[in-house]
Amino acid sequence: MNNKINNYLMSYYSKILFNAILISFCLGLILNLFEEVEFFKNSNESLLLPIVLTLSYIPNLIFINLMPFIIFVSAMWFFISIKHNNELLTLKVFGYSNAKIISLISILSFFWGILILILVNPVTSNMVKYYEKTKSNYSKDTDHLVTINRNGVWIKETKKNNLYIINAEGLENNHLIDVSINVISEENVITQRIEAEKANISNNAWDIKNPKIFNFDKEGNIKIKKSENMEFVSFYNVDKLNSLFKNLDTISFIELLTRDKNLIMRGYEKTTISEKINSFFALPFFLGLMTILAAIFTINTRNSNNINYLMIAVLTCAIIYYMKDLSVALGKSDRIAPEISVWIPIIIIGLINSIGLLQINEK
Repeated sequence: MNNKINNYLMSYYSKILFNAILISFCLGLILNLFEEVEFFKNSNESLLLPIVLTLSYIPNLIFINLMPFIIFVSAMWFFISIKHNNELLTLKVFGYSNAKIISLISILSFFWGILILILVNPVTSNMVKYYEKTKSNYSKDTDHLVTINRNGVWIKETKKNNLYIINAEGLENNHLIDVSINVISEENVITQRIEAEKANISNNAWDIKNPKIFNFDKEGNIKIKKSENMEFVSFYNVDKLNSLFKNLDTISFIELLTRDKNLIMRGYEKTTISEKINSFFALPFFLGLMTILAAIFTINTRNSNNINYLMIAVLTCAIIYYMKDLSVALGKSDRIAPEISVWIPIIIIGLINSIGLLQINEK
């Protein structure tokens, strides 16, 4: 009998969660689609491309960024349903206390979080990668483009009718490592290639140390020149590139764990990677605790209508979102360790839940 009841509760909650995800996805699809259509309004693309890009962007937003709040609303929806249908009283007859029901649903939310990290996140990270790559190809500023992949950093610049393709193994302490700069003329011919071990990009006037310069003439002859240093004026500097390295949405949880050293060599900051890994580790706990918090608000609130529950849900989500945002901001400003900042909201919610569960157990 207990197994049947457990299966019923878990399937009922999963159904509500699926509906909440579907509603969130549809709302996100509608809102983001307007933005994508606006982006492509001056191009010859059909409506299909904005739709495809929206479908590529929304899943990561839903499953990674908004899932704790979707879980909170779904859990409130679940507990409101079984409370108003007097199922809570029926379940108590079969030995199901409030704490037992909450434990069952919160553990299910925790495992949903694990499934998201292992199965969903690798897919959504690749979808975000496709989204950003496609958007960059249609960027209004086609003269200046940057991409970061397994082959390092790639920069495209256009100056004085020449195209500059720059490649580097990675970024380290304001320096691009193992730099190569290819200069391509209007006739689409390589006229010059510059190679160097390091290039200081602290500002837009790059200081290239010990460059080896290959000059190609029209006959295909090569002249090699060596120098102690060389200045190269670029649209990019270390601050602009660092802002790109802080975006880890295109890298999955599994890839972060297995290739963190390689990512650091390519220029990603160790603290940024560590913060992202911790935020992934924290996700299942966050989902479980948000489920408990929803149960506490729902079961402890007597004689409330749906409007009151909705107000509680919106207010709680807003407070937690602000608290989460503030904690991350404190981590980025080095006031607290970035790795710890991720866990602070979870610790606070855990403490609130501890007090709330004591009150539930007294009922």
